[in-house]
Amino acid sequence: MSKFKILFFLFLPFLIMAQNEKLPAERLKQDLTIFKEIREKANSGLYKYRTKQQIDSIYSWAFSQIEKPATLLEFYKIILKITDFEGSVHNDTTLPDEFQNKFSLGNVFFPYPVKLIEGKLVINFQNSEIPLGSEIHSVNKIKVNKLIKDFYKYYTTDGYNISGKYIGLTSSFGKYFEMEYGPQKSFLVEYSLLNSSKKLTKIVSAVSNDIRKENFKNRFSLPIDSLQFNKAKNKYSFKIISKNTALLSVHTFSIGKNAKAKEHLAYKKYLDSCFQYLGKNNQINNLIVDVRNNGGGSDPNDILTFSYLTQKPYRENASAYVSFQEIPFADYFVYDETEPQKKLEEKNDFETDLKEEFPKLENGKYNQDEKFNQLLQPDTNNFNGQIYLLISPRIASAGSLFASLVTGNTNAIIIGEETMGGYFGHNGHTPVEYELPNTKIKTKFSIVNLDQDVPKKANQIFGRGIIPDHEVKQTLEDFLQNKDTQFEYTLKLIESK
Repeated sequence: MSKFKILFFLFLPFLIMAQNEKLPAERLKQDLTIFKEIREKANSGLYKYRTKQQIDSIYSWAFSQIEKPATLLEFYKIILKITDFEGSVHNDTTLPDEFQNKFSLGNVFFPYPVKLIEGKLVINFQNSEIPLGSEIHSVNKIKVNKLIKDFYKYYTTDGYNISGKYIGLTSSFGKYFEMEYGPQKSFLVEYSLLNSSKKLTKIVSAVSNDIRKENFKNRFSLPIDSLQFNKAKNKYSFKIISKNTALLSVHTFSIGKNAKAKEHLAYKKYLDSCFQYLGKNNQINNLIVDVRNNGGGSDPNDILTFSYLTQKPYRENASAYVSFQEIPFADYFVYDETEPQKKLEEKNDFETDLKEEFPKLENGKYNQDEKFNQLLQPDTNNFNGQIYLLISPRIASAGSLFASLVTGNTNAIIIGEETMGGYFGHNGHTPVEYELPNTKIKTKFSIVNLDQDVPKKANQIFGRGIIPDHEVKQTLEDFLQNKDTQFEYTLKLIESK
């Protein structure tokens, strides 16, 4: 036991030195140049929300930041700002695994989970130091508004969406603080108690990453928001909640990888039975569809579910395209296989699939063949009553595609908060990953630029998530009672009609 401790403390200084080591500017510039060229060649969504002038401008800024040697972490933050600026929920840029593991050492993390309620950052954990529900005003003299904005780059969303970033803030506040401001031994927290404007201060000790994670698992809001951050044991459910109202909850679309998967076929059978029951029961004329925890998944689970809610033909996409058929900068491409021959086979298979689905080059775009985006028909057991769709900032990817189709093409009343996934479209379906040669930073993005088959609506804004008809957020009072504000609002709305 004591021998292990000696080895640990001898090893720790080496880790700190490596973490603070500065890399030559020329090597960083080379990686940044490769990063820029990869995204120009491979990322079809590069100019979806930003003009070429705006993209060029942020790269000019980035190059100006590395005129001198910089640490890997300093360079990483520059890359993060660029990937966040592009505006795609599928963008994901990560540090090398070995470097990332260094952040798990020692007691350096903020101890308590937090949550944004009514625009206030509040303590989301029962403890003896700072009472539950207390509003945080600053940490280590850094104002909360600055903290939140500094953390935006760590969690990407579609377009200009901000609400989705609060999902990352809620789950990873301690991790983001350590990444942004460095390891801390303690935290000076300025806060105020419930129903008080008086500001108090408290010094709280930093904790290990394991304790940070454990505290998050035991956060106060767990009964309400658990499914936003964890895999649901029951991915979907259906129940009758009153004589005239049913509830369909779909917490994920990761229900089998394709139309032939056993899990998908079981889901289809389940939906058939649910909607056959609704068709036979004429009294049930209200259906609440709850997808607030749905961060996405696989086709065709999203469009299958939609087929039971619509009365008219539809397509998954209005249009879709990629910007290449042959992998650009293949030397930096991250393959699943490691053997050279298997890498080549993987590359050839990937490119063959692209050429089949996106065969034609028109105006610099390889457009999707119509056979991959056929006109689909409503299910014969489709629901004809009033739909109430519950949405939240957690919804993205296939979840937001489904919610967009329901919002744009049915009679649904949309209740909740703006989604992080876009209403009009996103980049999705096919993820690729590259590794930069010098820093070994990995960057992942999806290459299919798609416009969803939805109409323009007065309350839906390009570059934003799906905007609800009734914006309903949890109040501080409801937070303290762990009330499902949006669900209770929906039941009252149904009763009033």
